[in-house]
Amino acid sequence: MDNMNLIKKLPPMLSGSELEQALTILPEYDPAIVNENDAMRLIALTDIYKVFVPNQMSKEIYSKLYLALLRSLQKKEGKLRVKQGIANHQAIMQHEHNGILGGSDSFTIIGASGIGKSSSISRAVQLLTKEPVIEIDKPYGKILPCVLVQCPFDSSVKGLLLEIIRVVDEMLGSSYYPKATSVHATTDMLIGTVSQICLNHIGILIVDEIQNVAISKNGRNLLGALLQLINCSGISICMVGTPECAEFFTQAMQLARRSLGLQYESMEYGAEFEQLCQTLFQYQYVKNPAELDAATIRWLFEHSNGNVSSVVTLLHDAQEIAILEGSEVLNMETLNAAYKSRMKMLHSYIAPSKKSQTSRQKKSATVPCADQEIQEVVTVSIAALVQQAKNEGRAVIDFLRSYITVEEVEI
Repeated sequence: MDNMNLIKKLPPMLSGSELEQALTILPEYDPAIVNENDAMRLIALTDIYKVFVPNQMSKEIYSKLYLALLRSLQKKEGKLRVKQGIANHQAIMQHEHNGILGGSDSFTIIGASGIGKSSSISRAVQLLTKEPVIEIDKPYGKILPCVLVQCPFDSSVKGLLLEIIRVVDEMLGSSYYPKATSVHATTDMLIGTVSQICLNHIGILIVDEIQNVAISKNGRNLLGALLQLINCSGISICMVGTPECAEFFTQAMQLARRSLGLQYESMEYGAEFEQLCQTLFQYQYVKNPAELDAATIRWLFEHSNGNVSSVVTLLHDAQEIAILEGSEVLNMETLNAAYKSRMKMLHSYIAPSKKSQTSRQKKSATVPCADQEIQEVVTVSIAALVQQAKNEGRAVIDFLRSYITVEEVEI
């Protein structure tokens, strides 16, 4: 198989502003939508879930996947590939697994739920697979640049292997799955079969929800099978999961060295978070669109803990409440209503005080500087905030909620 023909089929690698522009998804927005009826606006409001604003994480994921795919395609020719194919055939017939090409280029992407890992991977895969199937002539073959599967919730080894075969059949129109299930193949035979399928037809395999191995009694068995697959398939395997799996991977050296990769937490308060809020705030479907100010950005950060999914949910549900209840404005009142009524199940996970210095200070509050270029933080007293609220004619309690967590109790 001529790997130069394969590599030429890849789209050029993007970087910088060109990559940022390619990753960005901004659904079309017509300001006149605010004049439509409630039903039309509620339907259009779902577009906010389609918005994708690239950040450093999404750029790194794209680059990592592109280079891993390139490395996999480079190994799909030469004598070592032929030897690995023979070894895989022996594994099917004699249950003797022999890794020749190796899998040192496999890696993990680990991060908290809701920070945008899956969305970033999906965008990267879309850019990598301008052609969903790469066809070559000498010799004739079909390569799937990226194959994405999910780790079974019970960490079933056979379940994962059969799912890989099923997805390949679905994308290529092949018939590996009926053969794998009709002969009552053992796990060892399936590993050999899947290794050969990966060698012949897959560029990079992405296994999502890999944290399931950490909570299942079959977790060690599945990771053992993945190790064999990594060694015998000759392709890059990307394992994606939440932080629960990180400690599990470090229990064995042979697994830890193959699971090095990217690790992420929720966004910090800064330019990237502000850009996200500013972009999302452009999608307003209430009759009285509001301006985004520093206090609202700070509130969104404190009540989402920097979690992208939570920010999107807050802005969607706050507008939904405003439309349904007739207030028709996206302000602190509707945002608080969305947080209290729609996100109760997440309160203990979001924990507004975790990343926010403002919530830990009883005598003062942290206020962003009005000059965004300087980005200084000014500490003022509660009394000063109360006086500012009075000067501006605003409700004191609502104004304080913009900077600190306020709980009202009955006396």
